[in-house]
Amino acid sequence: MFQNIGIPGLVVMLIIALVIFGPKKLPEIGRAFGRTFSEFKSATSGLISDADKSEEKPPEPPIDEKKKG
Repeated sequence: MFQNIGIPGLVVMLIIALVIFGPKKLPEIGRAFGRTFSEFKSATSGLISDADKSEEKPPEPPIDEKKKG
């Protein structure tokens, strides 16, 4: 969807955001977006690493009831 934006499209979006939010509010919005994105990235990497760990662990063999008792 956003693959064909390019530099002119980004400039237009920045100008629209500047008009809508104003120059004082725009840095705060950018910081909030950056924090949210970094939290999302760390959470997804945590999920991926957990999934990788569970795949690396070999399955335990079934316990034979004859050997138990």
